[in-house]
Amino acid sequence: MIPLGRFYLFIQAPAGNGKKVEIVELAKGSSLRSFAGVLESRGIVSSARLFALYARVRGGDARIKAGYYQFSDGMRPSQILDKMLAGDVYQRVFALPPGYSMYQVAEILEKHAIFRKEAFLEACRDRALLDQLGIAAPSVEGYLFPGSYNILPGRTEREVVREMVERQLKVLKGYQARAEKAGLPLAKLLTLASMVEKEAIRAEEKPTIAAVFQNRLRLRMRLQSDPTALYGIRAFAGKVSRQDILKPTPYNTYLIPGLPPGPIGNPASDTLEAVLNHPTVPYLYFVARGDGSHQFSSDLTAHNAAVRKFLRSSSTVSAEAP
Repeated sequence: MIPLGRFYLFIQAPAGNGKKVEIVELAKGSSLRSFAGVLESRGIVSSARLFALYARVRGGDARIKAGYYQFSDGMRPSQILDKMLAGDVYQRVFALPPGYSMYQVAEILEKHAIFRKEAFLEACRDRALLDQLGIAAPSVEGYLFPGSYNILPGRTEREVVREMVERQLKVLKGYQARAEKAGLPLAKLLTLASMVEKEAIRAEEKPTIAAVFQNRLRLRMRLQSDPTALYGIRAFAGKVSRQDILKPTPYNTYLIPGLPPGPIGNPASDTLEAVLNHPTVPYLYFVARGDGSHQFSSDLTAHNAAVRKFLRSSSTVSAEAP
């Protein structure tokens, strides 16, 4: 028999002072008693027996929801149980922005203490995983779906990479027939879309930017896209130096003809659509106006005038300047 006074004090008093924070999993099918034992062993409650009894008294032993929970030893047992009854599970949400390269994704994950940068990049290049996913490229660049992910404790880098790729592959499946009809294998579609994603700030300009790149490819003009000169070296920040565009890399479209050997980021579905459904325009050049929009030009004379107007610093060049 448990004295009522002790039981009342247990309900009202936390186990500690709130300095200890633990993430605990209540697995599907596990018993409340075993979970209470884990809470006691982690120092979240002072008595597994009393917590299990309290949950039964409240009728919560059959209503608590499985999942990961974040508790502190400063929470009262009533607060702990309320959280579990409400299904207030722990979430570690990570958002992959459209256009970000796998290098940028790795840096964000490390910054948020989710994965180490190098470990995530290693998973992105894992040949066995790439083969399982049907990707012939040397990495998953371009195949990571831009969106939100709840990366729970215990998940590995490879599991998260697989989820990101599988979500992108579902999107790509809807574009495959149209891409093939347009003469753009998925690898090339992703590469071109990744460049458009990096260049475009305003979504409404994506189709026009895609059209410019297609026009230049058709005329065998070098694409001269700033983000390609920086890929794998540093993050694209909208401006590059002359030293950047003269640096020889396999991706630098100032120096190589045609498309780079692979994507330089991970495009969103509306960008894939922009590449496959771009307008017919006469433009061959564009330069940033500085407000998120671009000035498009059909000939070099007009483009050079736009460069002089919108680019004030001689240390920067436009994405399409010859």
